[in-house]
Parts: sequence; C-alpha cells; structure tokens
Amino acid sequence: QVQLVESGGGLVQAGGSLRLSCAASGDYAMGWFRQAPGKEREFVAAISRGGANTVYSDSVKGRFTISRENGKGTVYLQMNSLKPEDTAVYYCAARFGMFRGTSYSKDDYPYWGQGTQVTVSS
Repeated sequence: QVQLVESGGGLVQAGGSLRLSCAASGDYAMGWFRQAPGKEREFVAAISRGGANTVYSDSVKGRFTISRENGKGTVYLQMNSLKPEDTAVYYCAARFGMFRGTSYSKDDYPYWGQGTQVTVSS
C-alpha cells in the first residue's frame, strides 16, 4: 500500500512563498492537486517517475515548481508569488507503479495524501 504524507502548508501573505513536501513510500509518478471550499479538486502540477518531465496548470505556471528527490520518495511543490486564489487544501497523489509518466487527471491517481492547508491572505 502506498502511503503519502504532506507537510509544509500554512498561512502566508500574498506575494510570499511556501514549499510543500510529500513523503511517499517509494518512487512513483506524482501529482499535486488542490481543492478550495465549494470547488472541485483541480490539477496543479505533476512530475514523472524519473523526474525528467513536469507539467503545470496554466494558473500556476511560472510561479510553482514541482521537483523530487528520487531514492527518498519525496516530491516538493515550491510555490512563489502566492495569490489569495491559491488558497486551498493541497493534496499529493501517486500513480500506480507501472505508470512512469505525468497525468493531469485525478482519475489516474489511486493514492492520495491527507492534504495540507495553504491560506494566502491579501
């Protein structure tokens, strides 16, 4: 069973930065998603199993960076120039081990962490 544990959320002012971490029980293709109150869970970023490929949603491109430390099973989301609309619970997710590539679809991620709250004040 794949276990994912997020950390690093918190309260920050607009324009500030946070780095989220996701500790996984192995190396998998991973994604970050977020869910704001009353909204659907949406894709934020994804990284391939080896780390060579990354993809981002248009709303965070150029501000957020996903990266990983292979061998440690840890994936990061560096969030810069944060905006109030980035406020949400952020979840990391993992694909089945046979899939190495990135995916935008939450349906391709069977494993999820518990989420970490990010609040950006204006």
